[in-house]
Amino acid sequence: MHKLVKSPNINNYFKATKQVFGSVSVEVTEPFSVKGKDVQVPESPLKLTEYSIAASAPKGQLLAQAGGFRGVAQVRLAHTDVQIPDYDFYRRKELKDPTTNSRESEDYRKGTSYIIMAAGGLGAAYAAKNSVTKFVASMGAAADVLALAKIEVNLSEIPEGKNMTFKWRGKPLFVRHRTQDEIQKERAVNITGLRDPQPDEDRATKPEWLVLIGVCTHLGCVPIPGVGDYGGYFCPCHGSHYDASGRIRKGPAPLNLEVPPYEYTSDTTLIVG
Repeated sequence: MHKLVKSPNINNYFKATKQVFGSVSVEVTEPFSVKGKDVQVPESPLKLTEYSIAASAPKGQLLAQAGGFRGVAQVRLAHTDVQIPDYDFYRRKELKDPTTNSRESEDYRKGTSYIIMAAGGLGAAYAAKNSVTKFVASMGAAADVLALAKIEVNLSEIPEGKNMTFKWRGKPLFVRHRTQDEIQKERAVNITGLRDPQPDEDRATKPEWLVLIGVCTHLGCVPIPGVGDYGGYFCPCHGSHYDASGRIRKGPAPLNLEVPPYEYTSDTTLIVG
Protein backbone atom coordinates (compact mmCIF):
# COMPACT_ATOMS: atom_id res chain seq x y z
CA MET A 1 0.00 0.00 0.00
CA HIS A 2 1.48 3.36 -0.92
CA LYS A 3 0.44 6.96 -1.45
CA LEU A 4 2.25 9.80 -3.20
CA VAL A 5 2.16 13.23 -1.55
CA LYS A 6 3.66 16.52 -2.75
CA SER A 7 5.12 18.85 -0.13
CA PRO A 8 3.77 22.42 -0.42
CA ASN A 9 7.19 24.07 -0.30
CA ILE A 10 10.90 23.30 -0.28
CA ASN A 11 11.17 23.63 3.49
CA ASN A 12 8.79 20.76 4.05
CA TYR A 13 10.91 18.70 1.62
CA PHE A 14 13.87 18.84 3.98
CA LYS A 15 11.63 18.15 6.97
CA ALA A 16 10.25 14.97 5.47
CA THR A 17 11.40 11.92 7.36
CA LYS A 18 11.47 8.26 6.34
CA GLN A 19 9.74 5.69 8.48
CA VAL A 20 9.53 1.96 7.62
CA PHE A 21 7.19 -0.25 9.59
CA GLY A 22 8.03 -3.81 10.47
CA SER A 23 11.83 -3.70 10.23
CA VAL A 24 13.60 -0.40 11.01
CA SER A 25 11.90 2.67 12.46
CA VAL A 26 13.10 6.27 12.82
CA GLU A 27 11.42 8.54 15.28
CA VAL A 28 9.59 11.56 13.80
CA THR A 29 9.42 14.47 16.24
CA GLU A 30 8.80 17.60 14.21
CA PRO A 31 5.31 18.30 12.87
CA PHE A 32 4.81 18.87 9.18
CA SER A 33 1.94 19.84 6.92
CA VAL A 34 0.21 17.97 4.11
CA LYS A 35 -2.00 19.93 1.71
CA GLY A 36 -1.91 22.95 3.97
CA LYS A 37 -2.99 21.01 7.08
CA ASP A 38 -0.73 20.54 10.05
CA VAL A 39 -0.05 16.98 11.02
CA GLN A 40 0.79 16.28 14.63
CA VAL A 41 3.12 13.38 15.22
CA PRO A 42 2.24 11.34 18.28
CA GLU A 43 4.83 10.51 20.82
CA SER A 44 6.89 7.38 20.24
CA PRO A 45 5.87 4.42 22.34
CA LEU A 46 8.20 3.23 25.02
CA LYS A 47 8.50 -0.26 23.51
CA LEU A 48 9.02 -0.29 19.72
CA THR A 49 7.04 -3.31 18.54
CA GLU A 50 5.20 -3.91 15.30
CA TYR A 51 1.87 -3.48 17.05
CA SER A 52 2.86 -0.34 18.94
CA ILE A 53 4.38 1.29 15.86
CA ALA A 54 1.26 0.51 13.83
CA ALA A 55 -0.94 1.88 16.60
CA SER A 56 1.08 5.08 16.80
CA ALA A 57 0.77 5.82 13.05
CA PRO A 58 -1.32 8.93 12.27
CA LYS A 59 -4.94 8.02 11.52
CA GLY A 60 -5.93 8.97 7.98
CA GLN A 61 -2.52 10.48 7.29
CA LEU A 62 0.70 9.04 5.94
CA LEU A 63 4.23 9.84 6.99
CA ALA A 64 6.21 11.14 4.03
CA GLN A 65 9.55 10.24 2.53
CA ALA A 66 11.20 12.67 0.10
CA GLY A 67 11.49 11.12 -3.29
CA GLY A 68 12.81 13.92 -5.51
CA PHE A 69 13.89 17.54 -5.65
CA ARG A 70 10.35 18.68 -6.44
CA GLY A 71 9.16 17.32 -3.17
CA VAL A 72 7.44 14.09 -4.27
CA ALA A 73 6.99 11.96 -1.15
CA GLN A 74 6.35 8.24 -0.83
CA VAL A 75 5.26 6.11 2.09
CA ARG A 76 5.36 2.33 2.28
CA LEU A 77 3.67 0.44 5.06
CA ALA A 78 4.87 -3.01 6.12
CA HIS A 79 2.47 -5.96 5.87
CA THR A 80 2.92 -7.93 9.07
CA ASP A 81 -0.06 -10.24 8.59
CA VAL A 82 1.49 -12.38 5.83
CA GLN A 83 1.37 -16.07 6.72
CA ILE A 84 4.49 -18.14 6.10
CA PRO A 85 3.61 -20.98 3.67
CA ASP A 86 3.97 -24.58 4.78
CA TYR A 87 6.45 -26.53 2.65
CA ASP A 88 6.22 -29.82 4.55
CA PHE A 89 4.42 -31.42 1.61
CA TYR A 90 7.57 -31.01 -0.52
CA ARG A 91 10.02 -32.13 2.16
CA ARG A 92 11.09 -35.68 2.76
CA LYS A 93 9.64 -37.32 5.81
CA GLU A 94 13.14 -37.92 7.20
CA LEU A 95 13.69 -34.16 7.40
CA LYS A 96 10.37 -33.00 8.83
CA ASP A 97 11.43 -33.51 12.43
CA PRO A 98 13.56 -30.48 13.46
CA THR A 99 15.17 -32.44 16.28
CA THR A 100 16.58 -35.12 13.96
CA ASN A 101 20.10 -34.88 12.54
CA SER A 102 19.92 -34.86 8.73
CA ARG A 103 23.23 -36.73 8.44
CA GLU A 104 21.65 -39.85 9.92
CA SER A 105 19.45 -40.28 6.82
CA GLU A 106 21.91 -38.85 4.27
CA ASP A 107 22.97 -42.22 2.83
CA TYR A 108 19.37 -43.38 2.49
CA ARG A 109 18.29 -40.19 0.75
CA LYS A 110 21.26 -40.26 -1.62
CA GLY A 111 20.64 -43.92 -2.44
CA THR A 112 17.00 -43.20 -3.22
CA SER A 113 17.99 -40.32 -5.51
CA TYR A 114 20.57 -42.47 -7.33
CA ILE A 115 18.07 -45.28 -7.87
CA ILE A 116 15.48 -42.89 -9.28
CA MET A 117 18.08 -41.29 -11.57
CA ALA A 118 19.31 -44.70 -12.76
CA ALA A 119 15.77 -45.90 -13.50
CA GLY A 120 15.00 -42.68 -15.34
CA GLY A 121 18.23 -42.96 -17.32
CA LEU A 122 17.45 -46.54 -18.37
CA GLY A 123 13.96 -45.53 -19.41
CA ALA A 124 15.28 -42.60 -21.42
CA ALA A 125 17.91 -44.80 -23.10
CA TYR A 126 15.29 -47.43 -24.01
CA ALA A 127 12.98 -44.78 -25.44
CA ALA A 128 15.84 -43.23 -27.41
CA LYS A 129 16.82 -46.65 -28.78
CA ASN A 130 13.27 -47.32 -29.95
CA SER A 131 13.03 -43.91 -31.56
CA VAL A 132 16.32 -44.37 -33.42
CA THR A 133 15.35 -47.89 -34.51
CA LYS A 134 12.01 -46.72 -35.90
CA PHE A 135 13.67 -43.79 -37.64
CA VAL A 136 16.31 -45.98 -39.29
CA ALA A 137 13.67 -48.58 -40.25
CA SER A 138 11.59 -45.86 -41.90
CA MET A 139 14.54 -45.04 -44.15
CA GLY A 140 14.99 -48.65 -45.26
CA ALA A 141 13.46 -50.45 -48.19
CA ALA A 142 9.78 -51.36 -48.16
CA ALA A 143 8.58 -54.93 -47.77
CA ASP A 144 7.81 -55.32 -51.47
CA VAL A 145 11.29 -54.12 -52.37
CA LEU A 146 12.91 -56.49 -49.90
CA ALA A 147 10.89 -59.35 -51.36
CA LEU A 148 12.52 -58.69 -54.74
CA ALA A 149 16.00 -58.44 -53.23
CA LYS A 150 16.39 -62.22 -53.26
CA ILE A 151 15.41 -64.88 -55.70
CA GLU A 152 15.22 -68.64 -55.27
CA VAL A 153 16.30 -70.85 -58.15
CA ASN A 154 15.42 -74.53 -58.49
CA LEU A 155 18.59 -76.06 -59.95
CA SER A 156 16.91 -79.35 -60.77
CA GLU A 157 15.07 -77.61 -63.64
CA ILE A 158 18.31 -76.69 -65.45
CA PRO A 159 19.76 -79.57 -67.53
CA GLU A 160 23.50 -80.06 -67.89
CA GLY A 161 25.13 -77.84 -70.53
CA LYS A 162 22.21 -75.39 -70.56
CA ASN A 163 21.78 -71.82 -69.32
CA MET A 164 18.62 -70.31 -67.88
CA THR A 165 17.87 -66.62 -67.52
CA PHE A 166 16.02 -65.13 -64.53
CA LYS A 167 15.14 -61.60 -63.49
CA TRP A 168 16.79 -60.33 -60.30
CA ARG A 169 16.60 -56.70 -59.12
CA GLY A 170 15.61 -55.60 -62.60
CA LYS A 171 18.62 -57.30 -64.22
CA PRO A 172 19.00 -60.56 -66.15
CA LEU A 173 20.51 -63.38 -64.12
CA PHE A 174 22.37 -66.21 -65.89
CA VAL A 175 22.52 -69.62 -64.17
CA ARG A 176 24.57 -72.15 -66.17
CA HIS A 177 24.86 -75.87 -65.54
CA ARG A 178 28.35 -76.59 -66.86
CA THR A 179 29.62 -79.90 -68.16
CA GLN A 180 32.84 -81.51 -66.96
CA ASP A 181 34.57 -80.59 -70.22
CA GLU A 182 33.70 -76.93 -69.71
CA ILE A 183 34.91 -77.01 -66.10
CA GLN A 184 38.27 -78.58 -67.05
CA LYS A 185 38.70 -76.20 -69.97
CA GLU A 186 38.08 -73.05 -67.94
CA ARG A 187 40.26 -74.13 -65.02
CA ALA A 188 43.15 -74.86 -67.32
CA VAL A 189 43.25 -71.29 -68.68
CA ASN A 190 46.40 -69.29 -67.90
CA ILE A 191 44.93 -66.22 -66.21
CA THR A 192 48.11 -64.13 -66.59
CA GLY A 193 47.18 -63.38 -70.17
CA LEU A 194 43.63 -62.28 -69.38
CA ARG A 195 42.46 -58.64 -69.38
CA ASP A 196 40.74 -59.14 -66.03
CA PRO A 197 42.64 -62.08 -64.50
CA GLN A 198 40.47 -64.18 -62.22
CA PRO A 199 40.65 -67.96 -61.60
CA ASP A 200 37.57 -70.04 -62.26
CA GLU A 201 37.63 -71.37 -58.69
CA ASP A 202 36.86 -67.85 -57.39
CA ARG A 203 33.92 -67.39 -59.74
CA ALA A 204 32.10 -70.68 -59.14
CA THR A 205 31.61 -72.04 -55.62
CA LYS A 206 30.42 -75.33 -57.07
CA PRO A 207 32.26 -76.09 -60.34
CA GLU A 208 29.15 -77.30 -62.16
CA TRP A 209 27.12 -74.14 -61.45
CA LEU A 210 28.00 -70.69 -62.78
CA VAL A 211 25.93 -67.70 -61.60
CA LEU A 212 26.39 -64.36 -63.39
CA ILE A 213 24.64 -61.04 -63.90
CA GLY A 214 23.84 -60.88 -67.60
CA VAL A 215 24.97 -57.28 -68.20
CA CYS A 216 27.94 -56.55 -70.46
CA THR A 217 30.61 -54.52 -68.67
CA HIS A 218 31.16 -52.39 -71.75
CA LEU A 219 27.92 -50.42 -72.21
CA GLY A 220 25.37 -52.49 -70.29
CA CYS A 221 24.03 -54.65 -73.11
CA VAL A 222 22.71 -58.18 -72.52
CA PRO A 223 25.04 -60.89 -73.89
CA ILE A 224 23.76 -64.03 -75.60
CA PRO A 225 24.57 -67.27 -73.72
CA GLY A 226 26.19 -70.28 -75.40
CA VAL A 227 27.75 -68.46 -78.38
CA GLY A 228 30.94 -66.59 -79.14
CA ASP A 229 34.50 -67.55 -79.95
CA TYR A 230 35.00 -69.10 -76.52
CA GLY A 231 31.68 -70.88 -76.09
CA GLY A 232 30.52 -68.75 -73.22
CA TYR A 233 28.68 -65.47 -73.85
CA PHE A 234 28.68 -63.01 -76.72
CA CYS A 235 27.55 -59.38 -76.78
CA PRO A 236 26.41 -58.57 -80.37
CA CYS A 237 26.30 -54.83 -79.76
CA HIS A 238 30.07 -54.25 -79.83
CA GLY A 239 31.52 -57.74 -80.15
CA SER A 240 32.63 -58.68 -76.62
CA HIS A 241 33.37 -62.41 -76.16
CA TYR A 242 33.26 -64.13 -72.76
CA ASP A 243 34.25 -67.70 -71.92
CA ALA A 244 32.23 -70.30 -69.96
CA SER A 245 33.46 -68.69 -66.73
CA GLY A 246 32.15 -65.25 -67.69
CA ARG A 247 35.66 -63.80 -68.19
CA ILE A 248 36.28 -61.28 -70.96
CA ARG A 249 38.51 -62.79 -73.67
CA LYS A 250 37.95 -60.56 -76.68
CA GLY A 251 36.28 -57.24 -77.52
CA PRO A 252 35.95 -53.81 -75.86
CA ALA A 253 34.53 -54.93 -72.48
CA PRO A 254 37.02 -54.00 -69.73
CA LEU A 255 35.90 -56.42 -67.00
CA ASN A 256 34.48 -59.89 -66.49
CA LEU A 257 30.75 -60.46 -66.03
CA GLU A 258 29.76 -59.73 -62.42
CA VAL A 259 29.16 -62.59 -60.00
CA PRO A 260 26.28 -61.75 -57.59
CA PRO A 261 26.17 -62.88 -53.95
CA TYR A 262 24.49 -66.25 -53.62
CA GLU A 263 24.32 -69.34 -51.43
CA TYR A 264 23.17 -72.93 -51.68
CA THR A 265 20.51 -73.93 -49.17
CA SER A 266 20.39 -77.47 -50.54
CA ASP A 267 21.71 -79.51 -53.44
CA THR A 268 18.94 -78.27 -55.67
CA THR A 269 18.12 -74.81 -54.24
CA LEU A 270 20.06 -71.60 -54.90
CA ILE A 271 19.34 -68.28 -53.19
CA VAL A 272 20.66 -65.21 -54.99
CA GLY A 273 20.87 -61.92 -53.06
